[in-house]
Amino acid sequence: MVRGVLVSRLSSSYGAFLAASSSLAPLSNGKHCPLSLPSSFKVESHFGSLWSLSHLSTGSTMCKAYFSKKALEASEVVDIDWDGLGFGLVQTDFMYIMQSSSDGTFNKGELLPFGPIQLNPSAAVLNYGQGLFEGLKAYRKEDGSILLFRPEENALRMIAGAERICMPAPTVEQFVDAVKQTVLANKRWIPPTGKGSLYIRPLLVGSGPVLSLVPASEYIFMIYVSPVGNYFKEGLAPINLIVEKEFHRATPGGTGGIKTIGNYASVLKAQKVAKEKGYSDVLYLDSVHKKYLEEVSSCNVFVVKDNVISTPAAKGTILPGITRKSIIDVARSKGYQVEERLVSVEELLDADEVFCSGTAVVISPVGSITYLGKRIDYGNKGVGVVSQELYSSLTSLQMGLVQDTMGWTVQLK
Repeated sequence: MVRGVLVSRLSSSYGAFLAASSSLAPLSNGKHCPLSLPSSFKVESHFGSLWSLSHLSTGSTMCKAYFSKKALEASEVVDIDWDGLGFGLVQTDFMYIMQSSSDGTFNKGELLPFGPIQLNPSAAVLNYGQGLFEGLKAYRKEDGSILLFRPEENALRMIAGAERICMPAPTVEQFVDAVKQTVLANKRWIPPTGKGSLYIRPLLVGSGPVLSLVPASEYIFMIYVSPVGNYFKEGLAPINLIVEKEFHRATPGGTGGIKTIGNYASVLKAQKVAKEKGYSDVLYLDSVHKKYLEEVSSCNVFVVKDNVISTPAAKGTILPGITRKSIIDVARSKGYQVEERLVSVEELLDADEVFCSGTAVVISPVGSITYLGKRIDYGNKGVGVVSQELYSSLTSLQMGLVQDTMGWTVQLK
């Protein structure tokens, strides 16, 4: 019964999978079936049944059913409320998984049905947090084609982060190819133009068992995706932040400058308290002087005064955001003076505008900052002129509404 249900689930996305998979082996009837990873690696189905990948091997009963006539007739339309999308997980069809070999290089990966994976309880990622993640988006253009935004930058950032915490990483080419395959396999989940985007989450984790504090001997690179709307419930409407003085996101010499998974658990306490008080999120100060801006929980921050846009320099404690980098280039192309430097909390309180940036939010204008009990409002609680201009310019480029003169987008058919 479970196998039949799983086959039905797999069959529903055959068209997308066939378009994306670059590693298909022919069956005797002329159709194809995905080649399997080592059968020792296991993935759990949507319905809780654990299947060794050997179940998907060429010629198996399950594989033949997967390519049934019903699969060929599967609809590509996803029946969900695109206007109601928030920033939460929507289960899609396929994920991508690739394993490292003994020499630290990564073998050819595979698209698999989305579902839980099996890890040793002693895996390095579970015991010592040896893991990284990335985030990027795919957009649907009005002509139906798909755009990725600067995926090679995410690949390079993962490589840099992996070096810091002693992990091998996929090459830029492997990373980008895996992203393309995963997006195409799940393309029916990409929202229509203007309704959101497909959020792409690559993960690199130490899967090998350890007990002493040492790097793992085995690693898994995987990607899953989810259609998303706005990260903050306010959307482009201004958010309200509180400056945090007691908790700190990162320290000099630590891992604040890379996208390691451990960076994010440390902000949950302060964020929870802030939200209970009605704030959207927390803005952190540096841990040494407690007077210079660092980041919001998962976003970079910008301060606008006259024609000058200032943002904290990414020098070890601040994540070098790809959206941040893009905003700096777009702002300079529009004639703004952009400074990457130490930005004091006093400057924040005297600013004309403040906004946050990140893959999830793109740009989120700040309506108010509360610091030591004092609340400062910006722009009559509206969206600032600079925030609106940069948001419109960047999102128009990401969605293919204007010509990409920067060479940042990658088009998929």
